Amino acid sequence: MPRYPFSAVVGMDDLKLGLLINAVSPGVGGVLARGEKGTAKSTIVRALAELLPAVSEIVGCRFSCDPAAPDPECPDRPHGAQSVTRPARLVELPVGASEDRLTGSLDLERALTQGVKAFEPGLLAAAHRGVLYVDEVNLLHDHLVDLLLDAAAMGQSYVEREGVSVRHAARFLLVGTMNPEEGELRPQLLDRFGLTVEVAATRDPAERAEVVRRRLRFEDEPVSFAAEWADADAELAARIAAARARLPRVELTDVALRQITAVCAAFEVDGLRADLVSARAAIALAAWHQRDAVTDEDVRQAVRLALPHRRRRDPFDAPGLDQQRLDDLLEEHGQEPEPTDPPDGGPGGTDGPGGPAGGPGQDPAPSDGASAERAEPAEPAEQRSGTGETRPAPADAAYRPRLFTVPGVGMGAPGRRSKARTPYGRVSGAQPGSRGLHLTATLRAAAPHQRARGRTGAGLIIAGDDLRETVRDGREGNLVLFVVDASGSMAARQRMRAVKAAALSLLMDAYQRRDKVGLITFRGSSAELALPPTSSVEAGARRLAELPTGGRTPLTAGLLRAAEVLRVERLRDPARRPLLVVVTDGRATHGPDPARAAALLNGVAGVVVDCESGPVRLGLATALGLRLGAEVVRLEELAADSLTGIVRGARKAGAA
Repeated sequence: MPRYPFSAVVGMDDLKLGLLINAVSPGVGGVLARGEKGTAKSTIVRALAELLPAVSEIVGCRFSCDPAAPDPECPDRPHGAQSVTRPARLVELPVGASEDRLTGSLDLERALTQGVKAFEPGLLAAAHRGVLYVDEVNLLHDHLVDLLLDAAAMGQSYVEREGVSVRHAARFLLVGTMNPEEGELRPQLLDRFGLTVEVAATRDPAERAEVVRRRLRFEDEPVSFAAEWADADAELAARIAAARARLPRVELTDVALRQITAVCAAFEVDGLRADLVSARAAIALAAWHQRDAVTDEDVRQAVRLALPHRRRRDPFDAPGLDQQRLDDLLEEHGQEPEPTDPPDGGPGGTDGPGGPAGGPGQDPAPSDGASAERAEPAEPAEQRSGTGETRPAPADAAYRPRLFTVPGVGMGAPGRRSKARTPYGRVSGAQPGSRGLHLTATLRAAAPHQRARGRTGAGLIIAGDDLRETVRDGREGNLVLFVVDASGSMAARQRMRAVKAAALSLLMDAYQRRDKVGLITFRGSSAELALPPTSSVEAGARRLAELPTGGRTPLTAGLLRAAEVLRVERLRDPARRPLLVVVTDGRATHGPDPARAAALLNGVAGVVVDCESGPVRLGLATALGLRLGAEVVRLEELAADSLTGIVRGARKAGAA
């Protein structure tokens, strides 16, 4: 069955442009399409492969070596003289793929039948000089992300496993699609995508009708529908080939380069990858439009696709650019600068040893840093309304918190928090069994018995007792359930800003460690499940930002609600272990004694963040922590680099 034609896709102009830029210049670094479900992201990516120029490779080479420049370290060398031309490949990486499937592994058949070590290439080898497509890339397991990052950065794949040591080229166009509602992408992998595109379904009824009409026709008569668009696709393919040929002749002028670097600096993107990607994309756009030099419009289109995902300062920032500011910057730096004489004060335009503000004895003007902040009056944490409630308080700056883990070794979903036995961790040993065969351990177990079993040929005789399965040590993601005190006792002591900062910091930590998160707040006379357990921590950040405070402190209601949520989640996902994080000063001014509720949470790993302040402390949060069997951490000790944390870490290191 033919693929849906690229030219037949309605709308999606930015995604089409991003894919075509990379088709012209694969060095741009790939495309990430972020958007809601059902927007034809996968359809258009799969259609791209039909437009790419054919690939010439050496006959018999499993690693797609170019006849004009064969890889001198290719595992299949020496190569023959014959070559063959084939269509460019689109290789799909399943989210649940194994490490062996991605990088390659020992050829099991030849090892067992011939007794020789041979390498069987994986998906990275198959994608070389083609497209590697990852649907739902944000759900990709971390162990695969690490391997993908290494290959994308170096253009090579290294395999060191089971007595096999192989290196081969792995340069590919990386394309990913994702739905942000299911969680964000790991920052390191996000930065590896050259361009990002936000995809949303059109709201124009006529355009939506045309999408449905074309899709139904394709499903009814795929061959004839593809034939109708064959000429349009062939024209695009020819244009891509022509743009690739023009690419080396396109000039990146000094003005265009200055525009790119000025925009990247003004938008404060991290590193220099954004500058490089923007320059390559602008050159590709000029080649696509049959121009010999990069123009202002090429720069505008390039930075519009290359910068948004690199401007995010934390996982909760929405990607995007201020278009008016972008236009102003391009206009400001779009002309050749006029030569000027250096100002007085010495070479290079400095104002002498006193710095930009003048000589010694002159105070510099206040900057946007700490000095200016100290001069501003402190903003009250909250303002009380006429109903006795308070408006949401802003949060202080988030920080890196200490790592809290669930004791023991679990078997939950792969993540980065607690120790676990997972199908995707590092190999730590072998045990009897047949699930996930450990080849070398199986061969070692069978080797001593070959003479007794009457082996005469090259192949080994394997018995059922010889089979060994791999034991892998890794990390799992947990269910982190926040129980946050939003009562008046917190607001009255001006602690809510710090409490929100702590909760946001822990929430960001949960995002980075691939946890599911839930949020319970208690105030007045009841507790509310503000955020049911989800993988989207952005929702949790929004709920915290909008969190109102005031009223009594129904601590027992909050704990009872937590026990109920954990009971239901245990039925849904028994393998995912919970971590309870209670943020409170320990006061309970409404409802029964918390002791009964605490008993329902026995055996649940927990942390109590003690928010009590003042010179006299009642120690109520500490008492709650003892009842829960949880670790108690004072609010000011929560940061990973706090003095207490450093001392504790030194003590643990000394004890070890």
